[in-house]
Amino acid sequence: MNHPATEKMKNSSSIISCSGMKAANHVIHKLPSGDSPYVRAKYSQMVEKDLEGAVVLFWEAINAGDRVDSALKDMAVVMKQLDRAEEAIEVIKSFRDRCSKQAQESLDNVLIDLYKKCGKLDEQIELLKQKLRMICQGEAFNGKPTKTARSHGKKFQVTVKQETSRILGNLGWAYMQLTNYATAEVVYRKAQEIDPDANKACNLCLCLIKQERYDEASAVLEEVMLGILPGSEDSKSRKRSEELLNEIEAYKSARFSLPSSGLSFEDTFIGGLDQLMNNWNLNRSRRLPIFEEIISNRDQLAC
Repeated sequence: MNHPATEKMKNSSSIISCSGMKAANHVIHKLPSGDSPYVRAKYSQMVEKDLEGAVVLFWEAINAGDRVDSALKDMAVVMKQLDRAEEAIEVIKSFRDRCSKQAQESLDNVLIDLYKKCGKLDEQIELLKQKLRMICQGEAFNGKPTKTARSHGKKFQVTVKQETSRILGNLGWAYMQLTNYATAEVVYRKAQEIDPDANKACNLCLCLIKQERYDEASAVLEEVMLGILPGSEDSKSRKRSEELLNEIEAYKSARFSLPSSGLSFEDTFIGGLDQLMNNWNLNRSRRLPIFEEIISNRDQLAC
C-alpha cells in the first residue's frame, strides 16, 4: 500500500506534468497566454482539434468582448472548415460592427474566401471592386504603403502594388467562373503589368484559349516555359503550362484562330487601371474614373 505522502507527490507531479504540457502546446502553436474564452477557443481549435467546441468558445469570446476582432475572424475560418460557410457569411455581416476599423480589411478578405466557397460570384466581384476603390482612395492598409501578411506561419511584407495585382487576379478568376473571358482577360493583363507571376499568366492563357486566340495564348505561355515569370519554377505551374500548351496545339490543329471582338468598355477599364499604375506616388485620395465606369456599366460587367 502506498504511503499518503507518496500518493500526494504523484498527484502533484501529474498536475505539474499536465500544466507543463499545456504550456508547451501554447508555445508550439503560438497561442496567447491566459484562460479567457478566446484563449480556450484557440486551444480547442489548434491543440484539441475540436472545431465545434472552438466555435462555441469563440461565440463566448465575442459575447464577452474578449478579443472580438480575432474571435470573429477565427470563428468564420473554423466555420468554413466545418462546411458552414453560409452561416459564417451571415455571422461576419451581423457582428463586424463590433470590430475595430483596423480589422475590417481582414474580415473582407475572409468574406471573399467565403463567397468563393459558396459560389456567390456577384458578391465576390462587388467586394473585390470595393477593395480596388479603397486602394485608389488611399484607404487600403489603413493608409500605410505596406502591410504584414502571414502564410504557413511565416510573416512577410506586402506592398500596395502586390495587393492590387492579387485582387485583380481574384477578380479575373471570378469573371472566368462567369465565363466572361473577355473581361477576365482585361483584368489579368493589368494584374500582370503590375506584378506578374506564372499562375496569373496561365489563367490569362486560358482566357485567350476560350476566345480562340491561340497564338496570343502561346506567347503568354512562353514566358512561363522559359522561366521568365516569378513562380515559373514551381512544378504545378510547369505542369499546368504544359497542359495548356497541349490544349492549344489540339485546338490549332482543328481550326484557325478567330479575331477577337473586344468590349465596348475595355479601353476605359484599361485606362483607369493605367492611371492607377501611373499615380502610385500621387495623392491617394483621388477616385479613378474607371470605378465610376464600372458602376455605370454594371450590366456589361456582369456584376
